[in-house]
Amino acid sequence: MVSPDSIERSRDLDRLLTFVDAAVAIALTLLVLPLVDLAGELESGDAVWQAVREHAGRFAAFALSFVVIARLWRAQHQIVRGAVDDRVDLFWCLLAWALTIVFLPFPTALLAATGDQVATKILYIGALLVSSALLALLAAAVRRQRPPGSPLRPSVIPAAVDAVVDGVALLLSVLVPALSYLPLLLLVVGGHASTRILRRWPRLDH
Repeated sequence: MVSPDSIERSRDLDRLLTFVDAAVAIALTLLVLPLVDLAGELESGDAVWQAVREHAGRFAAFALSFVVIARLWRAQHQIVRGAVDDRVDLFWCLLAWALTIVFLPFPTALLAATGDQVATKILYIGALLVSSALLALLAAAVRRQRPPGSPLRPSVIPAAVDAVVDGVALLLSVLVPALSYLPLLLLVVGGHASTRILRRWPRLDH
């Protein structure tokens, strides 16, 4: 078994991370397929910019989900930097997290047509909430592979704060329909909140 102090990853973990990265890449590709289909529906005489304006919701949904998935992947990438072995807890956390990412193209496709429906908001923002919660669990799993004080021992707090913010955003979006998906902008505040929490209570990260 790989030592917790080792900086070398096991080969099995490398394969797992490659698989997860491939799943994220596929999810990003699936996001753009509705736009590709739209391009195929245009006739030679159709005005491209008119089509873009008429289907602005599709483009907005694509842009939002691309940024969301990229942000979640970056957080996952930073967390697993310290992982050294594909132990059971880490393995299942990563697979479950990948599932939430692969699922996101479905509620994304619903945004343009049924974005105001409560079910769509629950599916979309709920997926983000679950994804952030799984990142917190993943960080906890990696922490168990690194000794206290290790520079590669990730913090659970950023992902946990994001999960709380996602929960608040979901409630606001459902209870105040006029806000639509604007409450997701609270994630920017959540990032600053995580930094302040770690600075004020550094012991929480030990």
